Amino acid sequence: MNDFTLQADVIVVGTGPGGATTARQLARAGKKVLLLERGLDYRSKPYYGTYPGALIYADRMSLLFTVEGLNIVRPLMVGGATSMYCGCAAPPPDWLKNKYGVDIDAEVCETLTELEITPLPEDLRGKASTRIAQAAQALGYDWEPQAKFMRPARSKKFDCGAKCMLGCRCGAKWNAAEWVDDAVQAGADLRINTKVSRVLTDGRQVTGVEGNLAGRPFRALAPIVILAAGGIGTPRILQASGVRGAGDGMTMDVTTMVYGVVKERGTGNEPPMTWSWENLEAGYMLSTLIDPWLLYPIINILKGPRYAATWPRWDHTLGVMIKLKDSISGGVFQDGKISKPVVGDDLERQKGAEEVCRKILKEAGADPSSMFMTPLRGTHPSGTVRIGTMLNTDLQTEIAGLYVCDASTFPEALARPTVLTIIGLAKRLSKQLVE
Repeated sequence: MNDFTLQADVIVVGTGPGGATTARQLARAGKKVLLLERGLDYRSKPYYGTYPGALIYADRMSLLFTVEGLNIVRPLMVGGATSMYCGCAAPPPDWLKNKYGVDIDAEVCETLTELEITPLPEDLRGKASTRIAQAAQALGYDWEPQAKFMRPARSKKFDCGAKCMLGCRCGAKWNAAEWVDDAVQAGADLRINTKVSRVLTDGRQVTGVEGNLAGRPFRALAPIVILAAGGIGTPRILQASGVRGAGDGMTMDVTTMVYGVVKERGTGNEPPMTWSWENLEAGYMLSTLIDPWLLYPIINILKGPRYAATWPRWDHTLGVMIKLKDSISGGVFQDGKISKPVVGDDLERQKGAEEVCRKILKEAGADPSSMFMTPLRGTHPSGTVRIGTMLNTDLQTEIAGLYVCDASTFPEALARPTVLTIIGLAKRLSKQLVE
């Protein structure tokens, strides 16, 4: 028997960019919004943005793996993935509108202006990172400054490096938790430490959700439910609700880094991903990136002891990230397992990207004998409740009033930063619901 019941006009599950945006927009429009978050708000904790913090607020202490061995860092906290991202902003790919009929250009432009999204100033992009970009440009690759969800002027002391993937401590990087704050100020009811187990329906229409709130069973009722629990969380809720097809296949923007050692300082103490380049034809993105200092040996031990033993060279290492447009495969399963095999020509395209990275690093002055590629990992679990398969272009499921608004909606891998696209989808959905 449920201990208590909550009532709302709209229930939003998850406080990442999709959930925070919809809750903010709908609360400001006068809707009674109930916002449910599985994790806690760690922003005021002294360990936020530290290595111990990453173990506390990431799923399975940052040691979540697919059955194939791909590591996935999945933050469970207010703000979701934006608490541990690199702060990169990229517009949605053209195919989202041209192929699937989802036009969010206006919402994206609105967000670019509202959050003042732009590349970092030239003097803050990092000397080593800029040297990589210049080396790439010399080889004929059109690398450009990466647009960022960062405003250095917001921080008392801009202090950004690879460590910022653990959480931003200087305040320069935008976090979806800020829009959660806006939603609460506009009247939204935020409940943290709340795990939604399933969606409630009358067979055709959604009626609410139920789960566990701070150790107590609860039920919440509303005619509209928006699932924004992410590419892993959302399909699991739908599976428990009896929705067929959820979690069948997924994309992951499979990612790896290629490292090379130089005599000068490397990229580790510079803002991550300040320069980037997309090879649309081959389906991958390159950018400047290296693992944070303590995570470097942990991830590389998966490749072998001799790679983890390069840890003392971290401060003199240049890193180039490969983000691959991977094919839909594997999935999120009801037994708790996650599978993401690399299939088709994905590995061949990844090998081609690795060759390009090695050329760039050599041109930037890295010793070829020091170069190696890190183990593959999954950075953007997505495509598990896809537009065109399980959702219509308005993000509604086959159940009336039940919507999804997170990375699980992507019909294909973005192979680029995802947050701006999710915000655009959320603003568009909010406008439709208000109208």
